[in-house]
Amino acid sequence: SALIPVIILIILLSFNLYVYGDSSLEGANQLALLFAASVGLIISLLHGAKWEELLEGVKKSISSTTSAMIILLLIGALTGTWLLSGIVPAMIYYGLQILNPTIFLFATAIITAIVSLATGSSWSTIATIGIALLGIGQALGLGAGIIGGAIISGAYFGDKMSPLSDTTNLAPAMAGTDLFTHIKYMMYTTIPSFIITLILFLVLGFQSDVSSAQNIDELLSVLSSSFNISPWLFLVPIMVILLIIKKVPAIPSLLIGTLLGGAFAIIFQPNIILEITESNQMNFSNAYKAVINSMSTETNISTQNEDLNSLLSTGGMYGMLNTIWLIICAMIFGGIMEVTGLLKRISEPIINLAKTNGSLVATTAGTCIFFNITASDQYISIVVPGRMFIDSYKEKGLAPENLSRTLEDSGTVTSVLIPWNTCGATQSAVLGVATFAYLPYCFFNLISPIMTITYAYLGIKIKKLNN
Repeated sequence: SALIPVIILIILLSFNLYVYGDSSLEGANQLALLFAASVGLIISLLHGAKWEELLEGVKKSISSTTSAMIILLLIGALTGTWLLSGIVPAMIYYGLQILNPTIFLFATAIITAIVSLATGSSWSTIATIGIALLGIGQALGLGAGIIGGAIISGAYFGDKMSPLSDTTNLAPAMAGTDLFTHIKYMMYTTIPSFIITLILFLVLGFQSDVSSAQNIDELLSVLSSSFNISPWLFLVPIMVILLIIKKVPAIPSLLIGTLLGGAFAIIFQPNIILEITESNQMNFSNAYKAVINSMSTETNISTQNEDLNSLLSTGGMYGMLNTIWLIICAMIFGGIMEVTGLLKRISEPIINLAKTNGSLVATTAGTCIFFNITASDQYISIVVPGRMFIDSYKEKGLAPENLSRTLEDSGTVTSVLIPWNTCGATQSAVLGVATFAYLPYCFFNLISPIMTITYAYLGIKIKKLNN
């Protein structure tokens, strides 16, 4: 009976993907979690559980993600002001300029990594800069699969390491650690994985003589004509990085970054503010309206380049509500499964196989990949294993960042390799490249789970509790 809610969840999520496709995250998957939680609830009540205890378990489960949800809202606000101020466009502008025609694949991975780091979104990076790079590469005679692999490798590295990414916030919330501890700890496995990836692309692409970067020049031209691009804009992200280094908590750091972004928007981009507010005069009222709107709702900056327009848009705090809704529903499911002991009954046989730290991490990684294949959703592959294994890591005296790192190293990055997963289906459709065509060249996504398991078996950077 313990497996019934999980089986129902997997069936519903799979059917949602079939019916809704990419839009299954807009409500269908949230309801699937609630329906599966209801089944778990009924099973528990039939076995004598008390309603008050179940409700308390759900409340406790949801409350554990409070700070993560506040951070997600602040990230929505920050991405809004950083777009409005020209900070993100400046990052993209300078990032594109490192494209070296003689090392196209290597440079492609670096460019998509920079853009994804700046935006926190692998999806928007692949759908914009990725498509531009794919067109150039194909015109030069490179295979679509290998270019797709370079684009996706870079985009997922940036997404995974960006504090603006929803999965980068979700993983530490599930494991019980904080955002910046998680990012710092991920660096140990993620940076070596990306270095190996870059070396492989350098070797593969070294013989290709790429002589044209016309599309990139067009993007640079549009960015410089639409925004006041200046190195001074980097003062804001530098300030946020300094606050993080000084161990200022994530919430005040992001709030300061958001407010500074708003101030820089007024100083550097008055033309964008006038365009967004559809006014002719720059005054306090218009500046306030543009900044507040960028924090709270959708902001779309129009240029003459259609490819760029989708990158120059953000949902603000409003854009984060789907993810927050998903987290709440996932925590209701997780809370019911946990407080009733159903999760323990499912995970005990799996966890009993994990006698050592290495086998525990390997089992966690395998479970994440299993949920990416069966549940067809990147978020589920982080949420469910996160709740399943959180106590096992504590029992073995391992710090929660070991778990959060494993969730990202194996859950986040492998989702794009599954054709029926929301990530795999989306990126294949966006690039027009079959999943199995780019899969062999997604070196970063393939190396990451192997790297995290290897570190665990060798005992490298496995942090203990109270250490």
